[in-house]
Amino acid sequence: MSHEDGARKIEWARDHMPLLERLRGEFTNDRPFAGRRIALSIHLEAKTACLALLLRDGGAEVWVTGSNPLSTQDDVAGALARERGVSVHARHGVSEGEYAQHLGEVLDSSPHLILDDGGDLVEALHARGVGGVLGGCEETTTGVARLRARVRRGTLSIPMFAVNDARTKHLFDNRHGTGQSVWDAFLRSTNLLVAGKDVVVAGYGWCGRGIALRARGLGARVTVTEVDPVKAIEAWMDGFAVAPMQDAIRTADVVLTATGCIDVVARDALAAAKSGVLLANAGHFDVEISVRDLAAAARSSRAVRPGIVEYELPDGRRLDLMADGRLVNLALGDGHPVEIMDISFALQALTLRYLAERDPLSPGLYAVPRALDERVARLKLETLGVSLDVLSEAQRDYLGVAAIEGTSTDGDPLPIQS
Repeated sequence: MSHEDGARKIEWARDHMPLLERLRGEFTNDRPFAGRRIALSIHLEAKTACLALLLRDGGAEVWVTGSNPLSTQDDVAGALARERGVSVHARHGVSEGEYAQHLGEVLDSSPHLILDDGGDLVEALHARGVGGVLGGCEETTTGVARLRARVRRGTLSIPMFAVNDARTKHLFDNRHGTGQSVWDAFLRSTNLLVAGKDVVVAGYGWCGRGIALRARGLGARVTVTEVDPVKAIEAWMDGFAVAPMQDAIRTADVVLTATGCIDVVARDALAAAKSGVLLANAGHFDVEISVRDLAAAARSSRAVRPGIVEYELPDGRRLDLMADGRLVNLALGDGHPVEIMDISFALQALTLRYLAERDPLSPGLYAVPRALDERVARLKLETLGVSLDVLSEAQRDYLGVAAIEGTSTDGDPLPIQS
């Protein structure tokens, strides 16, 4: 497709992102990023293009690369690259070396602020030095986990905001966004019925909750696998079967991983899987389904549909892998619904503005100030025409609201302890 097709995709997304349009008016008037350079590593498609253009309209010089080798949509990247003030360094299907090169190219801009999706940009930044960076934000569960690991090691050298942990992010993006977009990608890629199938969901975090909920809504019989006993009880009380992967995969028609961990479906589970099972990953990195073990066990492989490779084992069983084990909802789909990303990206943009306009913070991992989180929620309610009650001063005092606002008494954000 051409960049004209990409431009139409961007226009469609923009027409369905009222929060970003509301902020565009503010940012264009206030120019909070004037004189700033912002580097983004993100799944580059129409909705993220709208975010990049919002930051540009706020005065920033924007540099963009992908956060996954298979999630960049070339027509959108081409359309975005034609916009003044935006420098694009991304292409669909890049090698690991090219992917790393593109990360380096956006960092060559010497950014003041960064926006990361998964943590690769932060890692590349620390490898080359962090001079001049005011801070940034991370929107994924995996990325925040990597930041927490740096906090534990004492190696996080810039202030980063855990946007993923904000309520207007994980409650909607992870649950409803992942829940719908995973099945959007599955349906368009397979043309198969979900009703009546045995679906195994690995992991019952917010993403796994959404995937399991939507699978049940489509008529599947759902089993959850977990290592956390509390989440396992939660899944059970939510009405799902719970079993170890080694047992659940024996009857599974579809397996979806959403744990953020390695080798969730590896050699032993593959040996137990029934023929015809579809394996897909909804975690950020392609480590949850061991493609290495699958390839080693197979006597042959072939593409059976775009994005689906069938591996034939010596005993005749055939296992189908979707999107090479990469993030299925973006590798084989358009990612989260537009309205969901409108919420998440509004929070990202406001967090970056907060960083740009305040005194520099010490290195560390910070919670998004509750006031920003609630402002996004209130803006969303306004676009829906929904009103809500407001606490009186007496009620606020009674509940001690000031103590749970996500900021200390002097207005500084609270650091997240590892």
